[in-house]
Amino acid sequence: MPTKWLPDYANLDHLKYQAKDLLRDFRSGQKSAYQRIREFHPRFLNIPDSEMQAATFSLSDAQLAMAREYGYASWPRLKTVLAEKHHEELQLTHNDRLPDGPFKQALDFMDDGDETRLLEHLEQSPMLIHETANFEGGNYFSNPTLLEFLPENPFRHESMPKNAVKIAEILLEAGAKTNRRAIDETLVLAASGRICRECGMQADLIKLLCRYGADPSAAMHTALAHLEFAATQVLLECGAPLTLTTAATLGDVGAVESLILNAPDAELQLALALSANAGRSGIVTKLLKAGADPDQYNPPGGHSHCTPLHSAVASDQRAAVVALVEGGADLSIKDIHHGMTALEWAVYMKREAIVDVLRSPL
Repeated sequence: MPTKWLPDYANLDHLKYQAKDLLRDFRSGQKSAYQRIREFHPRFLNIPDSEMQAATFSLSDAQLAMAREYGYASWPRLKTVLAEKHHEELQLTHNDRLPDGPFKQALDFMDDGDETRLLEHLEQSPMLIHETANFEGGNYFSNPTLLEFLPENPFRHESMPKNAVKIAEILLEAGAKTNRRAIDETLVLAASGRICRECGMQADLIKLLCRYGADPSAAMHTALAHLEFAATQVLLECGAPLTLTTAATLGDVGAVESLILNAPDAELQLALALSANAGRSGIVTKLLKAGADPDQYNPPGGHSHCTPLHSAVASDQRAAVVALVEGGADLSIKDIHHGMTALEWAVYMKREAIVDVLRSPL
């Protein structure tokens, strides 16, 4: 789920009220509250809606979930950030949030594509390759190594050096190859990043990272969620398995018909979320007939702040919207961040053909 950003005018009293609202919504059985808690409170990870009501959930639990939803580790940490106004730095680029020093200097050499100076710098400071930056207030890219900056995801300059793949190899050989977490995360960023694709680096960077031990399956769902289909094909070539979710999102009907048999509920839901987002209307219908629920919020990794219907609207997939409506999707469900129905999304995004469908459901 996209993490909420603290606005400039955020204050502790307002956040306390929000935590109380979350506790109230949990106790009243609201599915939107369950979804937020499931994603942002570690004790509730993977707990289904059916078991939520019986669980113990206190105000301190609500405060923890709130803090993590805003991208901070704990409620005390969130209070400190507000008191010191550190959240105001969220308006800066990641480069500008870095303190001056060897780490930032190495990043400058990387951005310039300066292989010689980068090599010399890493030789002088060999432990630099293992250091991490610290970025609070976001839902990813919280503690990146130098390697993770390379795919330009999130944006910093909206460009990459022409020798980016060679720069990656330099970093890997300097010691980044021993950090499996960083390699896997860099693969996710490369496979789901628009800039990496537009700069013509995506396929080669994916292949390089996989040669150094990255797990191609680790990046698959994120790439599919961002409709990076060329990247998904490279991931398959590198050994990622063809799962139901992958087949459904890529529109592989034959594979879906085989893999859908006895698929667990969680796989059906993720496949529905991502295939709706990709506009695979025929496959959406097959998944609904197999038991996927159109009214569940999408699972983590599949735009979890909204439903499959919202996803289809956002990606302007009218046929998928029709398939979901015909499959019984509840048009009154609101997304978690903005409190808007799928119709309200369609109006806001000026999806006129979809507006007509949702205003006059079949």
